[in-house]
Amino acid sequence: MGEPLKFASFVERNGAGYGMVDGEIILRLDSVPGAPPDLKAYLDSRFPDLTPDERDLEALPLAEVSLLPPIPNPGKIFCVAANFREGDKPAPQFPLLFMRHAQAQTGHGGAIRKPAVSDKLDFEGELAVIIGRRAHKIVRGEAMAYVAGYSCFNEGSVRDWQKHSSQFTPGKNFYHSGAFGPWMVCTREIPDPARLLLESRVNGVSRQSIAIDRMIFDIPWLISYISTFAPLDPGDVIVSGTPSGFGASRNPPEFLFPGDEVEIEIQGIGTLRNTVISDQSP
Repeated sequence: MGEPLKFASFVERNGAGYGMVDGEIILRLDSVPGAPPDLKAYLDSRFPDLTPDERDLEALPLAEVSLLPPIPNPGKIFCVAANFREGDKPAPQFPLLFMRHAQAQTGHGGAIRKPAVSDKLDFEGELAVIIGRRAHKIVRGEAMAYVAGYSCFNEGSVRDWQKHSSQFTPGKNFYHSGAFGPWMVCTREIPDPARLLLESRVNGVSRQSIAIDRMIFDIPWLISYISTFAPLDPGDVIVSGTPSGFGASRNPPEFLFPGDEVEIEIQGIGTLRNTVISDQSP
């Protein structure tokens, strides 16, 4: 297969499924008798050799499915704030970490919902790291052996709710306020994620652009640090931080409103694209 090895979760007329993306089709891995029920369970049963046997797999046109977040049901989503070297600002000694829950994001092509209670919905383009096997108290030098793959993440934030207190939880967990996708690209296709480039666009205009090697706390460091206090399980996600350029960092601030289109593109992974709608829409 000439395509990079990448996996997606989706929903179609007969229900939810998961499979391997090959050009404009998805080869359904859940169509095989005895297959794991979802992509998270597939990682748990197959990692590190995720290459499937392509015989007898049902093929679906990619255009006929709605993509879900690659891992629709992660047990844990750890997010990192202020994780890029920019300007003269001193680097923190430790990362600022917070949690998102699964319902706070939609998949590629899904609607990002602007809550009725706020006019300060913002975007943050980030690299998502998906864990492939249980990792607990992992040293930095061994950390990358636990990564199944990478995806794009729009860490949507409702800024006024985020600043209700020193804790970020309310502003980071509005229903479908962010997005995750379009798929997971396996680590064998991206041997050095530090070489990736990230760009965020709003209505076609570039708002964020940075190389991943500008991270303060790199991926192995984050895995080692987080796994010291919390065991990481297959399908867990680390959302690794965003650079400046998001709406609240601009002068004047530029927030998202219904009709805006947000794209998060990471070289070697793809483009996550979503349109903002009102939370009062169906």
